[in-house]
Amino acid sequence: MGDIINVQNVSLVLFFVGLYGVLSNRNIIKSIIAVNIMDVAAILFLITVNRRPDQIPPIGSQNVAAMADPLPQALMITAIVIGISVTAVSITLFIGLFRRYGTSDWQKIVYRVDRG
Repeated sequence: MGDIINVQNVSLVLFFVGLYGVLSNRNIIKSIIAVNIMDVAAILFLITVNRRPDQIPPIGSQNVAAMADPLPQALMITAIVIGISVTAVSITLFIGLFRRYGTSDWQKIVYRVDRG
């Protein structure tokens, strides 16, 4: 049980590291990486939130009562695919912004957009 609590603590720390990265960085690439860190932390937390050490993988027809719930695992696989898609779209948008404005700094891009 102690290992699960430690993993949950690590996932919370990772989430807040990612949140700090999003709030403190002016670089778009670093912001995209920070959002990915937050995504992985949320997935890690949700996979471990209801796990017990005596559970077995939900494969086969052995002891059904001791099997882990497969729903969180299936949802997290979906979340991983969605995270990859969001990252791909974010990088594509960044490439377009970089080609148009020539910088990866959020503040400079906003200033150039406002300036017209």
